[in-house]
Order: sequence, then C-alpha cells, then structure tokens
Amino acid sequence: MMITRRTLLAGAGGVTALALFDRLIPQAFAAQIPAVGIQLYTVRDIFQKDPVGTLQAIAKIGYREIEFGGGGYDSMDPAMLRATMDKAGLRCPSLHIGYDALLGQFDKSVAMARTLGAKTVVLPYMTDEHRTEAGWNAALPNFNKFARDLKKAGFDFAYHNHDFEFTNKPGGVSLYDRLLKATDPALVKVELDLYWAKRAGQDLGALIDRLNKRLYSYHVKDMRADGSMSAVGTGTIDFAALFKRPSSAHVRHFYVENDQAPAPYLPDITTSFKTLQALRF
Repeated sequence: MMITRRTLLAGAGGVTALALFDRLIPQAFAAQIPAVGIQLYTVRDIFQKDPVGTLQAIAKIGYREIEFGGGGYDSMDPAMLRATMDKAGLRCPSLHIGYDALLGQFDKSVAMARTLGAKTVVLPYMTDEHRTEAGWNAALPNFNKFARDLKKAGFDFAYHNHDFEFTNKPGGVSLYDRLLKATDPALVKVELDLYWAKRAGQDLGALIDRLNKRLYSYHVKDMRADGSMSAVGTGTIDFAALFKRPSSAHVRHFYVENDQAPAPYLPDITTSFKTLQALRF
C-alpha cells in the first residue's frame, strides 16, 4: 500500500506520524491525480496494428484514462473502440482532433467524440502554414468558433502546445501570447505539454501560475539533460514541485506521453505510470 498523509492520519498515533511525514516528504500536492492517463500517440505504432490488444495492455498496467490521438484512431470504428474501453475499464475524458477536421468535418468529429465518451476536444497541432503572423492571426478566430460550437454540442475545448508557439515571435510577440490574448479564456482552455514548454525555454512554474484557471490537463513527459524525451521519472523535470503549485489544482487530467518512446513501448509507459501513481493522493 502506498503511504500517504491520509493513510497515516487513519492509523494509530496519526498526528505524530503526520508530523514526521511532513518532515520527510513534501507537502501534499495541490494537483490531485484521481487516475493516471496516457495519450495514445505514445503507442501509436502498436495501437494502429492492434487497437484492442493495446488498450487491454494499457489497462493491465493500471491506466484508467486514455486520450485518443495518432495511431489512425479516427479511421477506426468508434463503437468498437468504446466497447473495448468499457470492457477494459478505461475512459476517454478527451481526444485530439485536428484543425482541418474541426473546420471541415465538425459534425463527424463531434459524433466520434460522443461515441468515445469524451467531454473535451483538444486541438493538438498547427501545421507550418499557420505559423506565420498572418496565418496564426487568421486561425485564432476559428479557435473561438470551435470552442463556441463545441460548447453548444456539450463539449469543452482546449489547445495543446508544442515548442513553436513559444519560439515563434513575429513582431516580438510569441504565438502563444497571441493565442492567450485573442481567445476567450472561459472557452479556450489549455492542455499544457510540460516537455515542449520546457524545451522552448519556458520557466514551467511561472507558466503554470500564469495559465492558472485556463489549465485543463498536463501532458507529462520527462526531459534528459541533452534535451531528449524520456519516461516520466527518468529525466530532469521536477514534477512533484510543479504539481504542488496552487495553480496545478485546476488540472483535471494527467496524460503520460512520450513521442519518442522506444519499442516495445510497454516498459516505457509502465515506468511513467509508476512515477505518476506514486504522486497520487
């Protein structure tokens, strides 16, 4: 059993034990992790070949939340995926849907999200043509439109970053700053990819505090000293410190992701799961 403040308080001499606990272990995190999740892009190769077996393997590790993205999930039968999830004890709080699909296949995208049981649609990536000042400024009004239309359909909306949003600064203003200023904070939330923000040179603590109530979820991947990705707990990012910041209390989901996870993938995502599981209340 994992020892927590809660289990110590429940036992004999709880107050004394708790005082010792607080001297040895950091204060309870502001972020509460009810269930450890995974972004399926991490295992896209094996998921594309065997979606049922991959979902079953993920559930066996202990994951209870998944976020669809990559692996060709959008060309698969969503009813089949949902049945597999239900049988394995998995749920899908959110999923990634591309800009072009939201722009040109909105109703189909919403129907897929609804079948999979998602409550939030995340825009995961913007291609090169949108990364100029003109391209970005032209796209931002659509972010607001997506959010409004999704709200009417019963969904929330969030944007997922990479590094370019921070490093591209046309006119001296980053694309990320433009996004935050031009979009409705009540409707356009943030899925913060901690690795990519760090790779872009961001102070993660300051960024988390700045985003505050706009935070919807974290993508949790670690960074080695050379800047490459690694399983959570095997790199240099102090997740415990980030998660105990008061602003992290707004984060509802914690998705393990490793764009560069080495085959056969399951050992890597098991390491990440165990690290996040240890940070749970």
